[in-house]
Amino acid sequence: MNMGDLLFQLLFFIFLIGMFAAVFYAVRSLVIGPDKQKSMEQKLDRIIELLEKDNKE
Repeated sequence: MNMGDLLFQLLFFIFLIGMFAAVFYAVRSLVIGPDKQKSMEQKLDRIIELLEKDNKE
């Protein structure tokens, strides 16, 4: 086996792992969904409101 074959196999293996990771994260983001993101935004908004209130006092 020469060096070119080894390099090709290594790159192709990394590509396959990347494809599986991309599919995994896409499915995971669809399952978790925007509800989790909305709650995070609401929490951050609440923190900002409390900080602004604290600064005014």
